[in-house]
Amino acid sequence: MENNIERAVLVGLSADSMEERERSSDTTLDELEALLETAGGVSVGKVLQSKRTPDPRSFIGEGKAREVRELIEANDCSLAVFDNELSPSQLRALEEDLGVHVLDRSQLILDIFASRARTREGRLQVELAQYNYLLPRLTGMWTHLVRQTASGGKSPIGTRGPGETQLETDRRHIRRRIQKLREELEDVRRVRGTQRRQREKNGLPVIALVGYTNAGKSTLLNCLTGAGIAANDRLFDTLDTTTRRLTLSPGSEALISDTVGFIRKLPHHLVEAFKATLEELAFADVLVHVIDASSPERDAQTEVVRRLISELGASGTPCVEAYNKADLCGDPSAIPRGGDVVTISAKTGEGADKLLEKIVEILDRGKKRVTLLLPYSAGALLDLLHREAEVHGIDYSDAGILADVTVKPELWGSVREFVRAE
Repeated sequence: MENNIERAVLVGLSADSMEERERSSDTTLDELEALLETAGGVSVGKVLQSKRTPDPRSFIGEGKAREVRELIEANDCSLAVFDNELSPSQLRALEEDLGVHVLDRSQLILDIFASRARTREGRLQVELAQYNYLLPRLTGMWTHLVRQTASGGKSPIGTRGPGETQLETDRRHIRRRIQKLREELEDVRRVRGTQRRQREKNGLPVIALVGYTNAGKSTLLNCLTGAGIAANDRLFDTLDTTTRRLTLSPGSEALISDTVGFIRKLPHHLVEAFKATLEELAFADVLVHVIDASSPERDAQTEVVRRLISELGASGTPCVEAYNKADLCGDPSAIPRGGDVVTISAKTGEGADKLLEKIVEILDRGKKRVTLLLPYSAGALLDLLHREAEVHGIDYSDAGILADVTVKPELWGSVREFVRAE
């Protein structure tokens, strides 16, 4: 069984010309190693290169490429995995220089997602991301037709013409498939919209769990709802969104959803593909940002999640920061206190009651319970209250309709004139 595990050398580049978040470091290479293990491989060595700018041909430069090749040959590796995103020509050049299959970080993450997606929606999203990644790289896949000639000039007899024809055929096929996948995901989005309107009609608030991959979101969902979801200590264990009913307090329920974990340098194709799922964040009433309190990279991971929440248009949604794995944190005093922050251990259940109290507090902020006296001509307003407020009781009198309701701040302007003086 051991022979089936692919051995790989991990390579990263930190160039002055790169944006800070695109640069590799010992930390990002450690994370890449965890991703490789998740995909079923094993790292036998790591190489971190520093340059002013990436080498246009081989990304890391010829000298460093020779060093990596020696490491590959000495350790009998079949794979080189790069922490940065590579262009099609760089992938090609590196495979020539290193003599093994080369992947970049995006390809590795896509491979993990492909193996983890269980639902039809999850598989559609992963397939769309893979095709979007593949399309601009197709040209490189066909250069083997040219490389068959010793002179490196024109293609050998029998390979001229059809290769280019096949390339265009493949491009058309992939573009058609991408269009079909987008249409199918749009259907998913429409179904989600219908389900969302039904939830709004039923008056159930929605809570979304977000966080860095492996922060403990699935474990927390199990802790709060007894959902029984598999929660393993590995990256990207959850791809398919799971929604469960959550009892907030006696007589008060909400819907709580687990979401795919975020990670540094998450491929743009994946963020785009998973928008059908992740757009739920923008419609949630409360976000619970689950943070691994025991991680030495806690602050950097927290910032990655905050940035992606903002990119997805959910920065205005109220958010509780739940510092999880507090029982494993070496220095509990380093965990922030106060505001919308709670300390929990999803594994032991410690702090779960405090988290629920904080969620209820956020949902109740600005709400007012009042008795309204509505004229019979205000039927449209009564319909609005049934959709957007909590209606506790309706009574009909000669004076009008008496409505006992709890209203949110955004409805206050519409109902203020009808508030009945006690």
